[in-house]
Amino acid sequence: MLSHRFADLVSRYIAGAKQPAEAIAGLADAELDAHPVPGTWSIREIVLHLMDSDLIASDRMKRVIAENRPPMLIGYDETAFAGRLYGKHLDVAKACEIFRLNREMTGEILTRLADDAFARTGEHNESGTVTLEYLVETYVKHVAHHLRFVREKRRLVGKPLE
Repeated sequence: MLSHRFADLVSRYIAGAKQPAEAIAGLADAELDAHPVPGTWSIREIVLHLMDSDLIASDRMKRVIAENRPPMLIGYDETAFAGRLYGKHLDVAKACEIFRLNREMTGEILTRLADDAFARTGEHNESGTVTLEYLVETYVKHVAHHLRFVREKRRLVGKPLE
């Protein structure tokens, strides 16, 4: 059974599962694809980034849990992903559902661990040695970070969240 410290961390991680879908509720395609701040991602691009990054994070977490000090937790170029993979044709609702299901499934795994599992490490090619605790905390913060931009973009397109 997880201590309060790690149970709280995992709970915060799982709580993020529905946040992207909630953040885009009621937006039309034009609003999802608007660039109210030139040179930044649209709301659709942010949500697609959240989905991709969470899938990659889940893989990293699973490898740290299952393998002994995995040596190849590889970074990726999020700008290249956005520029070459994302487009107005990708279904943002599906991305939110994939994000939700992946996060809930990964959360189930995390809830079954002992506290000492959060000290397990892997080697990230850019960040060096990372712990499972660091990975989970990073991706809790990652969602909050990007959803601030979604809220601001919603306000700028005239559809603020209440």
